[in-house]
Amino acid sequence: MPYGKVVMRKVHQRRIAAPAARIGPLLDRLGGPDDPLWPAPAWVPMRLDRRLAVGSQGGHGEVRYHVVEHEPGERVRFRFEPEVGLDGWHELRIEPAGAGWCVVTHEIQARPRGVVRLLWPAAVRWMHDAVVEDLLDNAELIGTGEVCRPARWAPHVRLLRRAFERSVREVPVPAGAALLAEVGAGREWPLADAWQAPLPEHVTDDPRAWHRAIFRTVPAWVGVALVLRNALVPVLGIDQGDASSFDIAAADEREVLVSTPERHLDFHASILVEERSVTLSTLARPHNAAGRLYLTVVRRIHPVVVSTMLRRALADLADLAPSAGEREVARRHTSPA
Repeated sequence: MPYGKVVMRKVHQRRIAAPAARIGPLLDRLGGPDDPLWPAPAWVPMRLDRRLAVGSQGGHGEVRYHVVEHEPGERVRFRFEPEVGLDGWHELRIEPAGAGWCVVTHEIQARPRGVVRLLWPAAVRWMHDAVVEDLLDNAELIGTGEVCRPARWAPHVRLLRRAFERSVREVPVPAGAALLAEVGAGREWPLADAWQAPLPEHVTDDPRAWHRAIFRTVPAWVGVALVLRNALVPVLGIDQGDASSFDIAAADEREVLVSTPERHLDFHASILVEERSVTLSTLARPHNAAGRLYLTVVRRIHPVVVSTMLRRALADLADLAPSAGEREVARRHTSPA
Protein backbone atom coordinates (compact mmCIF):
# COMPACT_ATOMS: atom_id res chain seq x y z
CA MET A 1 0.00 0.00 0.00
CA PRO A 2 1.53 3.40 -0.96
CA TYR A 3 2.35 6.05 1.59
CA GLY A 4 3.62 9.61 1.64
CA LYS A 5 1.52 11.89 -0.56
CA VAL A 6 -0.77 9.06 -1.67
CA VAL A 7 -3.73 8.25 0.54
CA MET A 8 -3.84 4.69 1.88
CA ARG A 9 -7.13 2.80 1.64
CA LYS A 10 -8.30 -0.30 3.48
CA VAL A 11 -11.72 -1.95 3.09
CA HIS A 12 -13.36 -4.76 5.10
CA GLN A 13 -16.70 -6.21 4.04
CA ARG A 14 -19.04 -8.88 5.38
CA ARG A 15 -22.15 -10.18 3.59
CA ILE A 16 -24.67 -11.07 6.27
CA ALA A 17 -27.85 -13.11 5.95
CA ALA A 18 -29.99 -10.46 7.58
CA PRO A 19 -31.84 -7.46 6.14
CA ALA A 20 -30.24 -4.03 6.38
CA ALA A 21 -33.24 -2.91 8.46
CA ARG A 22 -32.17 -5.35 11.18
CA ILE A 23 -28.50 -4.38 11.26
CA GLY A 24 -28.93 -0.64 10.61
CA PRO A 25 -30.17 0.33 14.11
CA LEU A 26 -27.01 -1.19 15.61
CA LEU A 27 -24.95 1.42 13.79
CA ASP A 28 -26.66 4.29 15.60
CA ARG A 29 -25.60 2.93 19.01
CA LEU A 30 -21.87 3.12 18.22
CA GLY A 31 -19.86 4.78 20.95
CA GLY A 32 -22.64 4.62 23.52
CA PRO A 33 -22.88 2.70 26.81
CA ASP A 34 -24.82 -0.13 25.12
CA ASP A 35 -22.77 -0.25 21.91
CA PRO A 36 -23.51 -3.69 20.37
CA LEU A 37 -20.88 -3.57 17.62
CA TRP A 38 -17.55 -2.27 18.88
CA PRO A 39 -15.51 -5.27 20.17
CA ALA A 40 -14.98 -4.24 23.79
CA PRO A 41 -13.66 -5.28 26.27
CA ALA A 42 -11.30 -7.36 24.12
CA TRP A 43 -10.26 -4.03 22.59
CA VAL A 44 -10.30 -0.54 24.08
CA PRO A 45 -13.91 0.68 23.83
CA MET A 46 -15.11 3.37 21.48
CA ARG A 47 -16.62 6.25 23.43
CA LEU A 48 -18.37 9.35 22.10
CA ASP A 49 -19.28 12.45 24.09
CA ARG A 50 -22.92 12.24 23.05
CA ARG A 51 -25.34 10.14 21.03
CA LEU A 52 -24.03 9.36 17.55
CA ALA A 53 -24.63 12.44 15.37
CA VAL A 54 -22.69 14.93 13.26
CA GLY A 55 -20.36 16.73 15.66
CA SER A 56 -20.03 13.87 18.16
CA GLN A 57 -16.43 13.59 19.38
CA GLY A 58 -14.53 10.70 20.90
CA GLY A 59 -12.51 7.72 19.80
CA HIS A 60 -10.95 4.52 21.08
CA GLY A 61 -7.90 4.88 23.28
CA GLU A 62 -5.47 7.35 21.77
CA VAL A 63 -7.16 7.27 18.35
CA ARG A 64 -9.42 10.34 18.38
CA TYR A 65 -11.98 11.43 15.79
CA HIS A 66 -15.32 13.17 15.32
CA VAL A 67 -18.44 12.48 13.26
CA VAL A 68 -18.61 14.46 10.02
CA GLU A 69 -21.40 12.56 8.23
CA HIS A 70 -24.24 10.43 9.54
CA GLU A 71 -27.17 8.80 7.76
CA PRO A 72 -29.10 7.01 10.53
CA GLY A 73 -29.16 3.26 10.11
CA GLU A 74 -27.02 3.44 6.96
CA ARG A 75 -23.67 5.19 7.31
CA VAL A 76 -21.37 7.11 9.63
CA ARG A 77 -18.06 8.77 8.77
CA PHE A 78 -15.46 9.80 11.34
CA ARG A 79 -12.62 12.25 10.62
CA PHE A 80 -9.37 11.74 12.50
CA GLU A 81 -8.16 14.49 14.82
CA PRO A 82 -4.82 16.09 13.81
CA GLU A 83 -2.89 14.59 16.76
CA VAL A 84 -3.57 11.04 15.56
CA GLY A 85 -1.10 11.35 12.68
CA LEU A 86 -3.68 10.38 10.03
CA ASP A 87 -5.18 12.92 7.65
CA GLY A 88 -8.42 11.33 6.55
CA TRP A 89 -11.42 9.37 7.74
CA HIS A 90 -12.90 5.99 8.50
CA GLU A 91 -16.46 4.96 7.77
CA LEU A 92 -18.95 2.21 8.58
CA ARG A 93 -21.88 1.61 6.26
CA ILE A 94 -24.70 -0.90 5.89
CA GLU A 95 -26.25 -1.55 2.47
CA PRO A 96 -29.01 -3.88 1.25
CA ALA A 97 -27.77 -6.84 -0.82
CA GLY A 98 -30.88 -8.62 -2.04
CA ALA A 99 -33.82 -10.14 -0.21
CA GLY A 100 -32.88 -10.83 3.40
CA TRP A 101 -29.21 -9.88 2.97
CA CYS A 102 -26.99 -6.88 3.62
CA VAL A 103 -23.34 -5.91 3.32
CA VAL A 104 -21.53 -4.26 6.21
CA THR A 105 -18.45 -2.32 5.10
CA HIS A 106 -15.72 -0.56 7.02
CA GLU A 107 -13.39 1.67 5.01
CA ILE A 108 -10.45 3.83 6.00
CA GLN A 109 -8.83 6.41 3.74
CA ALA A 110 -6.06 8.51 5.23
CA ARG A 111 -2.60 9.91 4.66
CA PRO A 112 -0.22 8.94 7.49
CA ARG A 113 2.14 11.55 8.92
CA GLY A 114 5.26 11.39 11.07
CA VAL A 115 5.87 8.23 13.06
CA VAL A 116 2.52 6.79 11.94
CA ARG A 117 4.06 6.30 8.48
CA LEU A 118 6.21 3.62 10.13
CA LEU A 119 3.77 2.35 12.74
CA TRP A 120 0.88 1.73 10.35
CA PRO A 121 2.55 -0.89 8.10
CA ALA A 122 4.61 -2.40 10.94
CA ALA A 123 1.93 -2.80 13.62
CA VAL A 124 -1.19 -0.66 13.61
CA ARG A 125 -2.71 -2.03 10.40
CA TRP A 126 -2.71 -5.59 11.83
CA MET A 127 -4.55 -4.50 14.97
CA HIS A 128 -6.90 -2.37 12.87
CA ASP A 129 -7.78 -5.41 10.76
CA ALA A 130 -8.45 -7.52 13.87
CA VAL A 131 -10.69 -4.88 15.47
CA VAL A 132 -12.79 -4.47 12.32
CA GLU A 133 -13.19 -8.22 11.77
CA ASP A 134 -14.30 -8.61 15.40
CA LEU A 135 -16.83 -5.81 14.85
CA LEU A 136 -18.18 -7.61 11.77
CA ASP A 137 -18.45 -10.81 13.84
CA ASN A 138 -20.67 -8.92 16.28
CA ALA A 139 -22.91 -7.64 13.48
CA GLU A 140 -23.26 -11.14 12.02
CA LEU A 141 -23.97 -12.74 15.39
CA ILE A 142 -26.71 -10.25 16.23
CA GLY A 143 -28.21 -10.40 12.74
CA THR A 144 -28.23 -14.18 12.29
CA GLY A 145 -27.62 -15.76 15.69
CA GLU A 146 -24.28 -17.27 14.65
CA VAL A 147 -20.97 -16.45 13.00
CA CYS A 148 -20.13 -18.76 10.12
CA ARG A 149 -16.40 -18.07 10.10
CA PRO A 150 -15.36 -16.24 13.27
CA ALA A 151 -12.31 -14.03 13.03
CA ARG A 152 -9.16 -15.44 14.62
CA TRP A 153 -6.26 -13.34 15.83
CA ALA A 154 -2.88 -14.25 14.44
CA PRO A 155 -0.11 -14.76 17.04
CA HIS A 156 1.58 -11.50 16.04
CA VAL A 157 -1.68 -9.62 16.64
CA ARG A 158 -1.82 -10.96 20.20
CA LEU A 159 1.77 -9.88 20.78
CA LEU A 160 1.17 -6.42 19.33
CA ARG A 161 -1.99 -5.99 21.37
CA ARG A 162 -0.06 -6.54 24.59
CA ALA A 163 2.91 -4.48 23.46
CA PHE A 164 0.66 -1.48 22.80
CA GLU A 165 -1.16 -1.84 26.14
CA ARG A 166 -0.23 1.29 28.10
CA SER A 167 -2.88 1.31 30.81
CA VAL A 168 -0.88 -0.61 33.45
CA ARG A 169 0.91 1.91 35.69
CA GLU A 170 2.79 2.11 38.96
CA VAL A 171 0.79 3.51 41.89
CA PRO A 172 1.15 3.75 45.69
CA VAL A 173 0.17 0.63 47.63
CA PRO A 174 -3.61 1.16 47.99
CA ALA A 175 -5.09 1.88 51.39
CA GLY A 176 -7.92 -0.52 50.57
CA ALA A 177 -5.60 -3.54 50.55
CA ALA A 178 -6.57 -4.53 54.10
CA LEU A 179 -5.18 -8.08 54.00
CA LEU A 180 -1.80 -6.81 52.86
CA ALA A 181 -1.84 -4.03 55.46
CA GLU A 182 -2.48 -6.57 58.19
CA VAL A 183 0.59 -8.71 57.41
CA GLY A 184 2.77 -5.69 56.70
CA ALA A 185 1.92 -3.57 59.72
CA GLY A 186 4.77 -2.46 62.01
CA ARG A 187 7.63 -3.51 59.71
CA GLU A 188 9.96 -1.88 57.23
CA TRP A 189 9.69 -3.29 53.71
CA PRO A 190 12.66 -2.60 51.41
CA LEU A 191 10.48 -3.62 48.48
CA ALA A 192 6.99 -2.14 48.55
CA ASP A 193 5.31 -1.33 45.25
CA ALA A 194 2.01 -1.61 43.39
CA TRP A 195 0.92 -1.80 39.77
CA GLN A 196 -2.60 -1.03 38.64
CA ALA A 197 -4.71 -1.91 35.60
CA PRO A 198 -8.15 -0.59 34.70
CA LEU A 199 -11.08 -2.95 35.24
CA PRO A 200 -12.95 -2.81 31.93
CA GLU A 201 -16.69 -3.08 31.84
CA HIS A 202 -17.92 -6.69 31.59
CA VAL A 203 -14.58 -8.16 32.78
CA THR A 204 -14.81 -10.28 35.94
CA ASP A 205 -14.33 -8.54 39.28
CA ASP A 206 -13.60 -11.83 41.09
CA PRO A 207 -10.15 -11.47 42.74
CA ARG A 208 -9.67 -15.25 42.62
CA ALA A 209 -10.06 -15.18 38.83
CA TRP A 210 -7.47 -12.39 38.67
CA HIS A 211 -5.16 -14.47 40.90
CA ARG A 212 -5.39 -17.40 38.48
CA ALA A 213 -4.80 -15.15 35.48
CA ILE A 214 -1.78 -13.46 37.05
CA PHE A 215 0.01 -16.35 38.75
CA ARG A 216 -1.12 -19.48 36.90
CA THR A 217 -0.71 -18.33 33.29
CA VAL A 218 2.51 -16.33 33.22
CA PRO A 219 4.09 -14.96 30.02
CA ALA A 220 6.57 -17.37 28.45
CA TRP A 221 9.65 -15.25 29.17
CA VAL A 222 8.62 -14.91 32.84
CA GLY A 223 8.30 -18.69 33.03
CA VAL A 224 11.82 -19.06 31.64
CA ALA A 225 13.11 -16.52 34.18
CA LEU A 226 11.54 -18.52 37.03
CA VAL A 227 13.21 -21.71 35.78
CA LEU A 228 16.57 -19.93 35.68
CA ARG A 229 15.92 -18.53 39.15
CA ASN A 230 15.36 -22.01 40.56
CA ALA A 231 18.51 -23.26 38.87
CA LEU A 232 20.69 -20.53 40.37
CA VAL A 233 19.36 -19.85 43.89
CA PRO A 234 20.71 -23.07 45.52
CA VAL A 235 24.17 -21.52 45.19
CA LEU A 236 23.02 -18.87 47.70
CA GLY A 237 21.41 -21.39 50.04
CA ILE A 238 17.93 -20.32 48.96
CA ASP A 239 15.12 -22.82 48.55
CA GLN A 240 13.73 -23.46 45.09
CA GLY A 241 10.16 -22.32 44.63
CA ASP A 242 7.25 -24.12 42.98
CA ALA A 243 3.68 -23.34 41.98
CA SER A 244 2.51 -23.58 45.59
CA SER A 245 4.57 -20.47 46.40
CA PHE A 246 1.75 -18.43 44.86
CA ASP A 247 -1.18 -20.18 46.53
CA ILE A 248 -3.81 -17.99 48.18
CA ALA A 249 -3.10 -17.48 51.89
CA ALA A 250 -6.14 -15.31 52.66
CA ALA A 251 -9.05 -13.83 50.73
CA ASP A 252 -12.21 -11.78 50.98
CA GLU A 253 -14.69 -10.55 48.38
CA ARG A 254 -12.33 -7.85 47.07
CA GLU A 255 -8.79 -9.03 47.79
CA VAL A 256 -6.62 -12.13 47.74
CA LEU A 257 -3.29 -12.43 49.51
CA VAL A 258 -0.28 -14.55 48.56
CA SER A 259 2.25 -15.04 51.36
CA THR A 260 5.55 -16.92 51.09
CA PRO A 261 7.64 -16.82 54.28
CA GLU A 262 11.02 -18.39 53.52
CA ARG A 263 14.40 -18.62 55.21
CA HIS A 264 15.88 -15.79 53.19
CA LEU A 265 12.93 -13.37 53.00
CA ASP A 266 9.22 -12.71 53.51
CA PHE A 267 7.17 -12.09 50.38
CA HIS A 268 3.54 -10.97 50.21
CA ALA A 269 1.45 -10.07 47.16
CA SER A 270 -2.05 -8.64 47.16
CA ILE A 271 -4.56 -8.50 44.33
CA LEU A 272 -7.19 -5.86 45.11
CA VAL A 273 -10.20 -5.52 42.81
CA GLU A 274 -12.05 -2.24 43.17
CA GLU A 275 -14.84 -0.68 41.13
CA ARG A 276 -12.68 0.57 38.28
CA SER A 277 -9.25 -0.95 38.86
CA VAL A 278 -7.19 -4.01 39.77
CA THR A 279 -4.00 -3.48 41.79
CA LEU A 280 -1.16 -5.95 42.26
CA SER A 281 0.90 -4.92 45.30
CA THR A 282 4.12 -6.51 46.62
CA LEU A 283 5.95 -6.41 49.94
CA ALA A 284 9.32 -8.12 50.46
CA ARG A 285 11.78 -8.09 53.37
CA PRO A 286 15.07 -10.07 53.64
CA HIS A 287 16.09 -12.05 56.74
CA ASN A 288 19.81 -12.55 56.09
CA ALA A 289 22.71 -11.77 53.77
CA ALA A 290 21.48 -14.22 51.13
CA GLY A 291 18.07 -12.59 51.20
CA ARG A 292 19.55 -9.10 50.88
CA LEU A 293 21.65 -10.14 47.90
CA TYR A 294 18.70 -11.91 46.31
CA LEU A 295 16.42 -8.90 46.77
CA THR A 296 19.06 -6.51 45.40
CA VAL A 297 19.05 -8.46 42.14
CA VAL A 298 15.34 -9.22 41.95
CA ARG A 299 14.10 -5.70 42.63
CA ARG A 300 15.75 -4.50 39.41
CA ILE A 301 13.63 -6.77 37.23
CA HIS A 302 10.62 -6.98 39.54
CA PRO A 303 8.76 -3.98 38.00
CA VAL A 304 9.03 -5.42 34.49
CA VAL A 305 7.90 -8.88 35.64
CA VAL A 306 4.87 -7.82 37.68
CA SER A 307 3.66 -5.21 35.19
CA THR A 308 3.95 -7.77 32.38
CA MET A 309 2.04 -10.38 34.39
CA LEU A 310 -0.74 -7.89 35.16
CA ARG A 311 -0.89 -6.75 31.54
CA ARG A 312 -1.15 -10.38 30.41
CA ALA A 313 -3.93 -11.08 32.92
CA LEU A 314 -5.85 -8.01 31.75
CA ALA A 315 -5.68 -9.19 28.14
CA ASP A 316 -6.61 -12.79 28.97
CA LEU A 317 -9.62 -11.89 31.11
CA ALA A 318 -10.82 -9.35 28.55
CA ASP A 319 -10.69 -12.13 25.95
CA LEU A 320 -12.85 -14.34 28.18
CA ALA A 321 -15.50 -11.68 28.76
CA PRO A 322 -18.67 -11.82 26.61
CA SER A 323 -18.37 -9.87 23.38
CA ALA A 324 -20.62 -6.93 22.55
CA GLY A 325 -22.54 -9.18 20.16
CA GLU A 326 -23.01 -11.88 22.80
CA ARG A 327 -24.22 -9.31 25.31
CA GLU A 328 -26.72 -7.93 22.82
CA VAL A 329 -28.07 -11.38 21.98
CA ALA A 330 -28.41 -12.18 25.70
CA ARG A 331 -30.14 -8.84 26.33
CA ARG A 332 -32.69 -9.55 23.61
CA HIS A 333 -33.40 -13.01 25.01
CA THR A 334 -34.00 -11.63 28.51
CA SER A 335 -35.90 -8.45 27.55
CA PRO A 336 -39.70 -8.66 27.65
CA ALA A 337 -41.29 -9.07 24.24
